[in-house]
Amino acid sequence: MIGSLRAAAPLLLVGLACAGAARQGADPRGRVRALAEAGRLPEAEAAARAGGASLAVPLGEVLLLRGRLAAAESSFRAAMSAGLPDRRSAEAALAELAERRGDHGDARRRAEALAAQYERDGARWSAEDKTAAARAYVVLGAGDPPSVREALRALDAAISADSGAMEPRIRLGDLFLDRYNAPDAKATYELALRFAPNQPRVLLGLARVAIFEGSGDAEAMVRRSLAANPALVQAQVLLGQMFLDAEEYDSAAAAGARAVAIDSAAVEAWALLGATAWLRGDSAGFSRAHEQARRATPKPEGFYSAIGEAAAHHRRYAEAAAFGRQGIVLDSTVPRALGVAGINELRLGDIAQARAHLERAFALDPYHVWYKNTLDLLDQLRGFRTVETRRFRIVAPAQQADLLAGYLGPLLEEAYDSLAARYGYRPTPPIRIELYDRHADFSVRTAGLTGIGALGVSFGNVLAMDAPSARDVGSFNWGSTAWHELTHAFTLGLSAHRVPRWFSEGLSVLEERRAQPGWGAGPSVEFLATFKGGRLLPVSRLNEGFVRPSHPAELGFSYYQASLLCEMIEATWGPKALVAMLAGYRDGLDTPRVFRSVLSLTPDQLVNRFDAWLKDRFRIPLGAIAPWDGKGPPGGEFVELLRAGRSQAEQGHPAEARAALERAAALFPGYAGPDAPALGLARLARERGDLRGAAEALARHNALDESAYAANADEAALREQLGDVAGAAAALERMIWISPYEAGLHTRLGGLADRLADLPRALRERRAAIAAGPADVLEARYQLARALFRAGDAAGARREILQVLEAAPGFEKAQALLLELRGKAPDGRKR
Repeated sequence: MIGSLRAAAPLLLVGLACAGAARQGADPRGRVRALAEAGRLPEAEAAARAGGASLAVPLGEVLLLRGRLAAAESSFRAAMSAGLPDRRSAEAALAELAERRGDHGDARRRAEALAAQYERDGARWSAEDKTAAARAYVVLGAGDPPSVREALRALDAAISADSGAMEPRIRLGDLFLDRYNAPDAKATYELALRFAPNQPRVLLGLARVAIFEGSGDAEAMVRRSLAANPALVQAQVLLGQMFLDAEEYDSAAAAGARAVAIDSAAVEAWALLGATAWLRGDSAGFSRAHEQARRATPKPEGFYSAIGEAAAHHRRYAEAAAFGRQGIVLDSTVPRALGVAGINELRLGDIAQARAHLERAFALDPYHVWYKNTLDLLDQLRGFRTVETRRFRIVAPAQQADLLAGYLGPLLEEAYDSLAARYGYRPTPPIRIELYDRHADFSVRTAGLTGIGALGVSFGNVLAMDAPSARDVGSFNWGSTAWHELTHAFTLGLSAHRVPRWFSEGLSVLEERRAQPGWGAGPSVEFLATFKGGRLLPVSRLNEGFVRPSHPAELGFSYYQASLLCEMIEATWGPKALVAMLAGYRDGLDTPRVFRSVLSLTPDQLVNRFDAWLKDRFRIPLGAIAPWDGKGPPGGEFVELLRAGRSQAEQGHPAEARAALERAAALFPGYAGPDAPALGLARLARERGDLRGAAEALARHNALDESAYAANADEAALREQLGDVAGAAAALERMIWISPYEAGLHTRLGGLADRLADLPRALRERRAAIAAGPADVLEARYQLARALFRAGDAAGARREILQVLEAAPGFEKAQALLLELRGKAPDGRKR
């Protein structure tokens, strides 16, 4: 998304300051730059040539924008030879050009000379000259990180020297953003926008900030930038990358073509075209883009790094690491290539090699937050513990490993067998799953930064997710999350990592729903109201909901919508259709061809079929929910009944409240929101002393909501009061998949398992009670010993009880159990 400063800073837009329309009109240099900023490059070149030798630097800048690097270099050299007033901008441009060619020695010599001049007498320099010094420091920062701080100081000085100069403000924002300082970058760009409300590079900077922050404003901002300057190559490339992330390959290729038509030497534009061709399986197109990148620079490391990043965005992690390593071969001093290789090697589970590459990248670029955070995380992982099962390595914080693995190991083994049977594919063990007790650490593992909203991620045979302690109790279900991520290992593997994001996510959510009642996403009022309002994304654009949602709810809608589409395909064409689609993607087919070959439909026909299917499936609730445009709360009969039920209950009219809520439940039986009718009906039933009715209402809700911790606790208590041991045990079991840390929960479930003669579950719960840190450890160990004894493991029981008696020789229950054990042989038979 955002590469190193050297790769991402606008090197092709050198010196295009915008200092006010009047000044530009009076100044020939300003006029040339204003034309260039408007994208009128032929006119800008003509004006620069008409101005003669004094406009050598603006001419060189325009030639750079048009991809004529040799001519630009000649123009900059001429400016220096003539001693023109803007010769320092020419020197900075020559240093940047040398760095772009991979000639680090020449780049450094020029930058050092300019920096040395600035340090001697820079206080008297103009704003443009101070900006040139900052550019020199940025070049030096590629091998001398402290120089980046000097660049910041020089840009601050340039702004102080001329508050109306736009160039230092833009470069300051770029420098902040390239160092992952989005808040300061955003503030800098927004202030610049007050000086120049339609400045294209400022709008581009704000688009990059929006991508960094995960905002839905990025596309609109980059389009505003291009409206102001259609020839802004970096904006065309950014727009193309956004299309590429959404797997809209035609649009990505069109943006790349526009970019190289403007600047045939833009390596990032050729990388966009190369990545698009590579992802399409177009080897000839990839070769053409590669050859053009080599013509632009002898060492096109940026070409490989950019394609590696695109490959990673498409979940092709092995190829991403390989592209990074190809970049390293060309230039081992570039942090970006080292980072691409290292981050993706880590995703593949090659931790030692990943660490080596990331340490080298961080040594070269110690301001890079992703590298630093990831290396810190690797240090933390050394303190984690690994628990192995037949096909899995569960990596978790040492103090939680036994507790979590006791549940996760059997669940994952069950999921593996279920998914292997369904998809006819078996990922090669061992599969590694990492659980993080801090969401910030999981975020770093996923994207290098804290704050992402996901619960889990699958890189194929390496999975990572939040441990249940990473989030508030009741915010997610860690069992369904693990099942979801493991499903990705199957769909990614079966499709050779070519499955579109919407299809892989849809299958994972669908498999969650199959795993256990209540798991996986369900329908909401907002989802159905949005569908009724015609505002759900069509199938052809469903990837956009995952990579650039237009509003906060669209991401969740996209997950659920994709799962329903997969469900419809399976219901209509059978389970083998889903497998055939994955195989089609593996074989290089795009989505329209997959639809035609497997479903005999075009994308538009599938949209129509899906629309009709949704209307039929949700026919009754759709009739009770009003269309929604996303503004204000949704409405309709169902919503009004919920409000009426709540209001009548508050006013002391239970019969009327019950009638309203029962009507609401009949209209939308699948609704499980926090104001679900079943919850209100359970409260009303309890108030009138109908414990069984309350328990049954709670059970209906808990069968729909995978994270209803409090409702399950209430149901368990009611069922124990009613003598329903099996029902109480089921409710407690569901609570464990929401939060397993309460030792008393395991003690209760262990006792219920004893009453049900469910020896395996009793043993699991007695062990879990100890792992959860009970208040009375000796009692917990005694109960484990009794469970082992009942299960026929006399030797294990004896070991446990001896440990108890060693700590508390007077523990009478333990003494009695030991006496009982002495009558048993080591294999559990009577002596």
